[in-house]
Amino acid sequence: MTAENAFFPEAADRYASANAGTLRWMLDRPLLGAGFLNTKVNSLTLADYGAADGLRGPDYTYGWIQGRGLEALVTHAAFFETRDAALSQRLDDAGRSLFARIKELQARDGHVYFRYDAGLRPVRADGDGTVTAQEPAGDVFTYSDAFAAKGLVAAATRYAPEERPGYLRYLADVIAAIEDGRFQMSEEKPLGGEALAGEPDDFGPRMILLGGAGMLERCGLSDHTAYAQRFIDHVIKNHLDEKTGLLRNVPGGDECNVGHGIEFAGFALDHAPVRRNAALVATLERILIASFRASFAECGLHLTVSVSSGEKLSPYRPWWSLPETIRTAALCHQLTGSADSLAIWQEADSAFFDHYWRGAPAIAYQTRTADGPTDYVPATPDLDPGYHTGLSLLAAIRVAEALSTSHTAYASR
Repeated sequence: MTAENAFFPEAADRYASANAGTLRWMLDRPLLGAGFLNTKVNSLTLADYGAADGLRGPDYTYGWIQGRGLEALVTHAAFFETRDAALSQRLDDAGRSLFARIKELQARDGHVYFRYDAGLRPVRADGDGTVTAQEPAGDVFTYSDAFAAKGLVAAATRYAPEERPGYLRYLADVIAAIEDGRFQMSEEKPLGGEALAGEPDDFGPRMILLGGAGMLERCGLSDHTAYAQRFIDHVIKNHLDEKTGLLRNVPGGDECNVGHGIEFAGFALDHAPVRRNAALVATLERILIASFRASFAECGLHLTVSVSSGEKLSPYRPWWSLPETIRTAALCHQLTGSADSLAIWQEADSAFFDHYWRGAPAIAYQTRTADGPTDYVPATPDLDPGYHTGLSLLAAIRVAEALSTSHTAYASR
């Protein structure tokens, strides 16, 4: 067996073990507040956050994280069903419970919010740290809605199919808000009005919702994915820099969030019709290669780079861009067989497990710089609930197992 062929089964087994470890760690922890997932741990010290940690502490529940966690629980429950029935059952028990909690939040006014206080009231934090009530969202939708909607559709598919149409409408409302200018990225400002009017034309919202396409297909809902090609076409037309292959955060701007570019390519490749479009696959692979090569240094990917100069604009190298690279590179390599995508897959794999993965417990450092792990929160202080890392590695497992099977079959001829 060649080294290349040996990598696929080894990686698949290692990824499955890592995901199982994270999920067991999360399931073993006491629930947060009214029954929410609790990943409130400092990734450097491994100490639980307490009340003295303010916005990081247990008095605050992040709808953003809970929505991600719901999708992760449900998706992994299905994956482990035939591999570890006991773990799958635990994931389903937790999934049903979290489904009920998020349903209650969303039923209040048709939204899920970024942050809730101890009384589960939506709140935001001003620049000086003052916590105030968040404005009702009304007809404005946010990233928290996006993550919650995806999680609710996945959970309803598995636990309550009769409730699924309502959550598909919720997801459709988020998609519509992106396309007609009612999506607000910044949830630390009052929702609507001045903040909404000042939002940049970032491709982030389309990228995140594009991640719903593959999920919908696996739920048997391919007829609800027409929006995905519109989103892909929009991002490539308006954000792709043809010279470098990088995606500009906003049209005409100079900053590129390389992790978002790689994540966009991965979500697009996870959408079944894209895989039959060789020209589009080539474009997406180019985005992967350009983004990784422009930003990777030593142990991870710098958060942002300059499209014009190639300068690395941020010292921070968050954990999440590496598993997202693993996903995207795996999907690329499966379709193209290119040496470049395989090399990036293996480089990202080594960087993540050598420099970020703690192993015991099965969590990653949130962020590193050239000087090592650092206390920088990429988005929310709660650690990843099996979403960025878990779902990315899960996609790579599917690819690695398929490639292992195909190589084995070929070798036996």
